[in-house]
Amino acid sequence: MPRKILILVGGFLTIAWGTAHMFPTNSVVKGFGNISTDNTLVITMEWINEGMTLIFIGLLVIAVTVFGDITSKVVKIVYLLASLMLFAMAVLSVFTGFKIHFLPYQLCPFIFSLSGILILQGILYKKDKPFSSRTINNKWK
Repeated sequence: MPRKILILVGGFLTIAWGTAHMFPTNSVVKGFGNISTDNTLVITMEWINEGMTLIFIGLLVIAVTVFGDITSKVVKIVYLLASLMLFAMAVLSVFTGFKIHFLPYQLCPFIFSLSGILILQGILYKKDKPFSSRTINNKWK
């Protein structure tokens, strides 16, 4: 159960950041100043695309966690691919948005990495151990 909770937190964090990404789209595009209509459309498309990608990754992780068997190979592959994509986005953000002196851009690599780590642990741990006071007492004997 604890690993399932961490996986779900990673999924919800990814969705939250993707949703938050969508709100400032107009402000971001206007921040580029007087640019051509084509460039405005491309920037708008790419900005929305990143938010939608994050939302999709989070929804996919949550769906396979809630409706699937988290020990199955398919679910583990989904966790692995989602984590790899988040890590790739984190690396991209380090070399692009992180250099901009605006806090939300600088948070991207950390939020992507944290989400990826939370999701990835779903395939790293073999089995959840139930928590009980006996477990603690046995360790101290």
